[in-house]
Order: sequence, then C-alpha cells, then structure tokens
Amino acid sequence: MNWIVNGHNVFEIVLVTFLVSTFLVPITKKIAHHVGAMDIPNERKIHKVPIPRLGGLAIYGAFLLGYILYGDVTTQMLSILIGSFLIILVGFIDDIKPVRAMYKFLVQIVAALIVVIYGQIYFTEITFLGLHLEFSQLTSYILSTFFILAISNAINLIDGLDGLSSGISSIYFLTIAIIAFILNKVGGLDIILSLIMLGATLGFLVHNFPPAKTFVGDSGSVFLGFMISIIALLGFKVATLTSLVIPITVLSIPIIDTLMAILRRLLKGENIGTPDKEHFHHQLLKMKFTPKVSILIIYSINIIFSVISILYVIGDSREAIILYGILLILLLFVILKTDILYNHHPKDNTNKKSKKTKNKRNTIGMK
Repeated sequence: MNWIVNGHNVFEIVLVTFLVSTFLVPITKKIAHHVGAMDIPNERKIHKVPIPRLGGLAIYGAFLLGYILYGDVTTQMLSILIGSFLIILVGFIDDIKPVRAMYKFLVQIVAALIVVIYGQIYFTEITFLGLHLEFSQLTSYILSTFFILAISNAINLIDGLDGLSSGISSIYFLTIAIIAFILNKVGGLDIILSLIMLGATLGFLVHNFPPAKTFVGDSGSVFLGFMISIIALLGFKVATLTSLVIPITVLSIPIIDTLMAILRRLLKGENIGTPDKEHFHHQLLKMKFTPKVSILIIYSINIIFSVISILYVIGDSREAIILYGILLILLLFVILKTDILYNHHPKDNTNKKSKKTKNKRNTIGMK
C-alpha cells in the first residue's frame, strides 16, 4: 500500500502534528492561568479543582503548522483558515469571559458561509440508504451551512467528560483516513486535513485523557466539530465519503446525544440551550462507572460504528446497513432505559426531597 500523501509520508504527518500539539498544551495551560480561562467546578461539573480550558489552541496551532508543512494554498484552504480563525477567536474570548450564545452562533454562521460560498465546499447530491437526492445551488448552500453548524455544536454539546470530544474526533479522523486508503483516494484535501487533525487531536488527548490536566474549551470543541463537518463535505466532493451513511455512523454518539438533549429540554419546556447533567456520559456515571471506564465505553461504541462504516465501503453495503440498524436499535434501547430523555422515577426524587425536608425540620425542631 502507498503510504505517501501529497508527497509526504502518512506517519510523518501524524507524528509531527502529534508532537507539536503535545508540546503546545503546557504553553496553553500557562496562558489559561494567566488570562483566567479556568473551568471552575460547580454542581454540573465532574472535576473538583479548576482546570485550564484553552487546550483547543494547541490543536489549532498544530493544525496551522501541519497545513504550512503539508498543505497547498487553495481557495478552499483559505476559506477553511478564515472560518476556523473566527471559530477559535470567539471561542477563546468565551473561554475567558462568557459570550452570549446568540453572538457565538452568528459567528459560526459567518464562518460556515465563508467555507460554503467562498470556498465552494458543499454537497450537491446525497446518497442515503439507497436514495439519491440532487439539490439546486441555493439548497446546497443552505443544507451545507446547516450541516456545519449541526456537527460543530454536536461535538461542543457532548464535550462534558475528560477525553470525550477529542477521542471521538480522533476516531473520526482515523476512520476517514482508512477509508481513503481503502478506496485509493489519497490525494484530496480531506485526507491531508484528516491526517493533520488526527495527529493534532491525539497530541492533545495525551493531556486530556482522564484524569484531564486541561480541557479543550469551547474554542477547541467547536473547532473540532467545524473541521469534522468540512472534511465530510470535502469527502463528498471527491467521493471519499460514498454516502451520508458514513459520517452519520461514525458520529452516531454525538448526533444521538444532541437529538436527545433537544427533545429532553423541549419536553421539560426549557430552552434547548439550557445546560444539564443528563447527557449520555452522565447516564454512564449514574450507573456507577468511573469517568475512565465511561469514556472507554463510548470509545468502544464509536469504534464499532466506525468499523461498520469501513465494512460499508469494502463489503456489501446492504449487510452493513442492516448491521448498523441493529446496533442503532440496541443503542437506542439502552439509552431509553436511562434518564437521558426523561426521568423514569420522578416520584422517587420527590420522596427523597420530602424526606430531606422532613429531616431538616426535625433537626431544626430539636435545636
């Protein structure tokens, strides 16, 4: 198998970006301490001490150096650089002093539009479960922009456990690279970016795996989702991603978790942006799994979905879709047995609260 991409060895690309990211993380930790970009523990957080949260800057720095060393100057790449800079900039500010969600979302829209319209990175057609859909240019622009926003925020929303967003992203980048080599389509921008991002994200994961010494922050998690969505769109351009099934399968956990979070908050009559402790990883913690075991369970599920994606490419796509459907049904069954969508024992919680109230009253009475 040819291990050369764009004139460079695959392992060199991953190793260099890995080392750069690993080296930059301690620097970003010092910057975080200096500017006050610390994640302070509260009732929603798992960690007990303040943790620096500018780790995304290390990933971004390794990404930039990787592009300088191994990328080419193209309009597409310039659009990605401009869009990603806006994402990192507003995320950096938000990690220091919270920015209103509306403003952050507006910047994400601008970044996505730059990539879609200026960079001309969008899908004009989609094949999904045997269906083939073609779109007009305006529809393509709208759908592609929505796709970038959806994936960017899905990765951001799921980033609530040490090593979660960076680990899932690493699995995605690796899967896309493997599929490219299987299809012998290793000359596209999507593959170069996948390899660069794989090394950069793995380098950060060294410091982020439980117990985490630093967090990726909003700047990093949105940036990871941004790059994942762009690589997916580029894959459609060069037919590396032969169907929408592939990005959906690899990103099943964050997609399902995001959908469940939206439904859960709508059922409660809350704003869909309201934070809570009912995400998939929180449910695993409620089952008394440790943070490290919880993250390994999620990694394992993601890897299984990735393997199905690879089987979809090299084998019978019908069998892969059936296997994916079975696994998805099992996952949804397990999820619905938890409190991820709604609380299964609201009366128990009420009783517990009333008992606590009675105990407090009794204590006060005794005093």
